[in-house]
Amino acid sequence: MLIDRPRPKIISQKIQSILLDYVNNPILIVDRTLNNLRQGITGPVEAVREAVSNRIRPIMMSMITTLFGLAPLVFIPGEGTELYRGVGVVVLSGLLFATLVTLTFLPALLVSILQLISKRSHA
Repeated sequence: MLIDRPRPKIISQKIQSILLDYVNNPILIVDRTLNNLRQGITGPVEAVREAVSNRIRPIMMSMITTLFGLAPLVFIPGEGTELYRGVGVVVLSGLLFATLVTLTFLPALLVSILQLISKRSHA
């Protein structure tokens, strides 16, 4: 027989908001790049550079505030933290990895794909 225990909804809601924020950032970078290309910015590199420079402040602000919000849970021992410390470590490392990928790998991949598409359309 399974016993239903109440789950703290605030933790799951916080994790969902973090995930939605970091799923949204790469989509906004791609959308801004495509809009830049439609508006006539000279090439894919400049379009991606402008899109990333436009989104870097909101990305870093949300990452830093979440980092400081999770830091006490992960780094300060105390009553109640041992239960959620593992979740905090996973979310914190995922947050740092997602930020790193969003700011380094995504722009490089986007430039490569856009250059490949423009070469195929000119050939």
